[in-house]
Amino acid sequence: MARFRFTTTTLSTRDARALAAFYERLLGWERGSDEPGWVTIGDPAGGHRLGFHHDDHYSAPAWPSRAGQPSMTAHLEIAVDDLESAVAHAQECGASPADVQPQDDVRVMLDPEGHPFCLFLWPDMPAGE
Repeated sequence: MARFRFTTTTLSTRDARALAAFYERLLGWERGSDEPGWVTIGDPAGGHRLGFHHDDHYSAPAWPSRAGQPSMTAHLEIAVDDLESAVAHAQECGASPADVQPQDDVRVMLDPEGHPFCLFLWPDMPAGE
């Protein structure tokens, strides 16, 4: 039987390098591949990677979803130990809070291209995470 290993989550974007730079600042990750229309970044501790694929027809998804508008098919979940400072950092990097915030210990944010991502409070996050 074939073996499988999950390696990368890829986001479509109008500007792969710009969106990769946003997530590099947000997460403190390092750039891997950098080609026209395709960029990856990865956690320096290993394991996780994000890819950014150029798409001329990319449209930001509606959050929350609404009939007749592009729907979110996936979003990133990012654990933080201080929600208030994480939101401030995300905004300094270029994110904006979504209009709808369904939980007190989670902040739905939108990256510069409109992809939703969640910052969620993990007070007992292990060191080095």
